[in-house]
Amino acid sequence: MRHSRVTLAAGLAAAGLAAAAWPGRAPEAAPQQPTEVILSISGEAGARPRYAVPDFIARTADAETQAAAALMGTVLWDDLAFEREFYMIPRDTYRTIPAARSFADIPFDRWRELGADGLVVGTVERAGAGGFRVEVRLFDVRARRSVVAKEYSGSAANPRLYAHTAADDIHQQQRALRGVARTKLTFSSDRDGERVANAVSARDVKEIYIADYDGANQRRVTVTRKLNIMPRWSPDARSIAYTSYRRDFPDVYVSQIYQGALENPTGGRGQNWLPAWSPDGTRLCFTSTRDGNSELYVMNRDGTGLLRLTTHPAIDTTPTWSPGGTQIAFVSDRSGSPQIYIVDADGLNLRRLTSESWCDRPTWSPAPFNEIAYASKTGPGYDIVIYDLATQERRQLTSGRGSNESPAYAPNGRHLAFMSTRTGRTQIFVMGRDGQDVRQITTAGNNYTPDWSR
Repeated sequence: MRHSRVTLAAGLAAAGLAAAAWPGRAPEAAPQQPTEVILSISGEAGARPRYAVPDFIARTADAETQAAAALMGTVLWDDLAFEREFYMIPRDTYRTIPAARSFADIPFDRWRELGADGLVVGTVERAGAGGFRVEVRLFDVRARRSVVAKEYSGSAANPRLYAHTAADDIHQQQRALRGVARTKLTFSSDRDGERVANAVSARDVKEIYIADYDGANQRRVTVTRKLNIMPRWSPDARSIAYTSYRRDFPDVYVSQIYQGALENPTGGRGQNWLPAWSPDGTRLCFTSTRDGNSELYVMNRDGTGLLRLTTHPAIDTTPTWSPGGTQIAFVSDRSGSPQIYIVDADGLNLRRLTSESWCDRPTWSPAPFNEIAYASKTGPGYDIVIYDLATQERRQLTSGRGSNESPAYAPNGRHLAFMSTRTGRTQIFVMGRDGQDVRQITTAGNNYTPDWSR
């Protein structure tokens, strides 16, 4: 098998940004690997293949490299387990197997005794000042041969990124699956314990944060001591649109978080909130009172080309675009209670989708799924429901543990982030689109309205 090489830029390895001090260049996704002839590892009798991921091998004896090697093995195991494509053999069962010192002395017989079909072995060594060189190989344990071989080099600042990149490569090559290990979440949080200055009523400050998909590397994006809420990633994951009260009324802002630029495309005309990006990133749909009532509008991302979509005395809000950019789902109380409606992106063909007691915060799934997730009132609180647009069937993912709201799809459509009060405070969780494998992402303060980068 050809051995391919990826260079990870230092900015990417450092997770791209440092709180409110913006670097001048955005991190870039690891380049696509050259086409290779890929051999797939299968399980026995049609079962999922069983994978093992021990600690990486530290080829350099310093403490930082050794710590990075252990961390990479743990993170890669977690990343592979997240998609549930493989049965991941628990790492605490590896203790009886001698640790390999190189790719040449792997004890395949012992790994086979443990039941492993696939074995991921990695090595880490110093490469220049402040850098790592990482090799990762996936072995077919029965055949004792490498079926995936990757090499990465870059900064030592973020060892987790090497594991995330390897996980995405393995999922792509073994399952033709776009993994989410390198994606990020954004959300608002009151964790800083600040109060809005000069507010008419005492209100907590909420700032915008970002984090890795698994909750690691949580970092603050805004520093305004105001309310900053409802963040939404741009499709290229270089900007975040959100609602901010930085001038004491709600308006839409776009932070180009890696360039340090701040845009206000709505220009302060009326009150504006809840921006949603079109799939190609060229337009924003949002709610505005600029003509007196809360209606939906679409504009180019620079504020030009304004188009009013809805005209009704009721409130129309919380838009979300279809994957093809031709339709927009939103919430309106025009029927007497908040329900979900769909309208074409030019304002035509409006129709009602739901007939429930109360619906809120729809989010349209990415392809190939054809569904809308939303929060449905199920008593004193809400639960996450998915509406299948093809079958017109609904399925409820959460069931009464706290109030569960604001679902947001992962870019591959296989997972949802949402906020929930199930632990007492409001926190961000993720789960599979079947409602299984619920994981808590945040713990500090209260955290709201997540969105998942594409």
